[in-house]
Amino acid sequence: MRLAAPALMAFTCLAGQATAQTSAQPAPGASPASTPPASDITLTETSIISDDDFEKALPSLTSPAITPQPVTSAQATEKPATPVITAPAPVAETLELPSLQSAEDPALTAPLPRLDGFNPQAAPVIISENQQAIPAIRYDLHIDGLAALDLETRFKDLSALQSGKGTAANAAMLRARLTEDEQTALRLLKGEGYYDAVVVARIDTPILQPGESLQDATARTQGRVQVRVSARAGERYSLTSVTVKADPTEPPTLIADNLRLKVGDPVDATLIKSAEANLALVLPQQGYPFADLGMRDVLIDPQTRTGDYTLAVTTGPRARFGAIHSEGQRPAFGDDHVRVLSRFDSGDLYDSRQVDDLRQALSATGLFASVAVEPVLTEQKNADGTAVVDLKVTQNAGRPRTLAGDIGFSTGQGLRTELNWTHRNFRPPEGALIASVIAGTQEQGLGVTFRRSNAKRRDRTFQYGAAFNNQAYDSYEAQTVSFSVNVSRVSTPLWQKRWTWSYGAEVLATRETGFSKRRNANVQDDYFYASVPMKLNYDRSDNLLNPVRGWRAGVQSTPTVSLNGGAGNFISNVGSATFYREVSPTVVLAARAQLASIYGAETSNIAPSRRLYAGGGGSVRGFGYQELGPRDPANNNNPIGGRSSVELAFEARYRMGNIGIVPFVDAGQVYDKEFPQFSNLRFGVGVGARYYTNFGPIRIDIATPISRRDGESPVSLYVGIGQAF
Repeated sequence: MRLAAPALMAFTCLAGQATAQTSAQPAPGASPASTPPASDITLTETSIISDDDFEKALPSLTSPAITPQPVTSAQATEKPATPVITAPAPVAETLELPSLQSAEDPALTAPLPRLDGFNPQAAPVIISENQQAIPAIRYDLHIDGLAALDLETRFKDLSALQSGKGTAANAAMLRARLTEDEQTALRLLKGEGYYDAVVVARIDTPILQPGESLQDATARTQGRVQVRVSARAGERYSLTSVTVKADPTEPPTLIADNLRLKVGDPVDATLIKSAEANLALVLPQQGYPFADLGMRDVLIDPQTRTGDYTLAVTTGPRARFGAIHSEGQRPAFGDDHVRVLSRFDSGDLYDSRQVDDLRQALSATGLFASVAVEPVLTEQKNADGTAVVDLKVTQNAGRPRTLAGDIGFSTGQGLRTELNWTHRNFRPPEGALIASVIAGTQEQGLGVTFRRSNAKRRDRTFQYGAAFNNQAYDSYEAQTVSFSVNVSRVSTPLWQKRWTWSYGAEVLATRETGFSKRRNANVQDDYFYASVPMKLNYDRSDNLLNPVRGWRAGVQSTPTVSLNGGAGNFISNVGSATFYREVSPTVVLAARAQLASIYGAETSNIAPSRRLYAGGGGSVRGFGYQELGPRDPANNNNPIGGRSSVELAFEARYRMGNIGIVPFVDAGQVYDKEFPQFSNLRFGVGVGARYYTNFGPIRIDIATPISRRDGESPVSLYVGIGQAF
């Protein structure tokens, strides 16, 4: 083999530097003619030197200087068997290197500290005196192509540029936001079925107005960067087939009717997920408690811009309700009472809505720290071939005893505090014992109540109570002992019911001092009454404690018989309605109207505490408690009550987070006639503050009467828990 070799390279190493020179020049002391031309050098396999010869030929790197070997004329004319590498004389140059150590700085020669003792918090931060803060980049965001698709609002909710509020710390942050928003807009478009969509996010020069120069536009925008996200949606993909792989169902079209997808629908992720969610919800409601939706498969064809949708559904067995079994470390009551709370019977077709209803009813008892209801498939079969599914109720009872308080203040009524101690499961199931104490500046009382909730029937409550009250108001003074029994269906914050009602019986004995119109003086009398109070309410509001929409209406009638004779028999009737309208996320308008009437007895024959009054925080604000209506001219012009009344109220509730402001106008009057006259209405105006908590708003209202009369307070203050109505 013959190879033409290039000119040999001679290497010189000096002080760590390598230079290359060609051997085309003759060696010192040699005749130029004695050196064969480079082109005549022929390399054969025998001319390749061995590793040992090559290592010997290399100059020593550790030698301070390399001395060139002279070449004799005989050597020049003699063709060596192996190539000889020679080294030229080193360049006479001195390189001065600075010393890496300095005697002036002992810190450089000190030993390094141990890493395990290093404190990063104490490390000094060196800031250059000439360093200047880099100004933030301010920008305006422009969006093209999304508004026509109703996607601009959704994009802004997710946009990094939008959340940055027009300011970026530096260019890198701005570029990162541009990239992120590009991907966000692209995901939104593809989720809507625009799989050919193109999105470009860029930085524009200032947008020119008609006839405006670039310099003027820059001055107008005050140097703000113009950022633009442009989207081109393209053609929307549509479904060409909808296929569901599932076992037969009853009825046969159950899946097709509830998977709300059809050929021609867009390949819209939201639409598809909504259809699947509806199917997953309906199947357990129609007797399939163990139905399960598998993974969807959507095959997209970019050529035809279509998609084929396939879904696998495991329906499981069709089932009917069986037995109920309770378990848990601390059950509050047994299976029989759980069955009372259920709204289904054994053998009914399984319906997950009934299971959710039972779970909610159990939670509404307030007896559980945690409670769960889940279906359990049994090996039994019904006559129609459906499976039997039992319900497993896992109970974990909470603390049965609670202590609750209610405090309020209003002008005329003063301070009133009520404290209640409750044992919620004193006599299982749901037999609660309640002891209450009322302490106030004008009212004191003691009471004990036994309440049986869900008594033999869902939502039915039996209640028995005894109480003693002492009241001392400007209108009357009364010491009353009462015994009552009541059956009711009431709402709770966890279980707000549309229809509620109550009826019962009450016997009371009261000694009262009040104004008698017939005697024209304050007199003290003893009254014994037996009454049958009845209530019926209809609730279409959205919340029991703090409604923002809907309405409520109710009527109350209490026939009363005097047990000590005389003409004291009467019927008291009250009708009320409230209305709530949300005009914006922060503003709610609320209105209330109430009419009341006592029929059958003269005012003087009715115990002062049983007459009708108006005025106060829960009635007509701007006036003191029970301040409206007829007066006693012979005794400090005190109110004496009447036989009919009207109350009206209007509020505008404005809420900012947990704080609210409520301007309001109230009106009302009390009449001595049996029915309201709607004349001589008194008005009060004011403003309130609300602090919203998880148990309801704390209310503070300040109001003043319009056309204030002698003896009426110029300002009235009311403090309580919950809205005024």
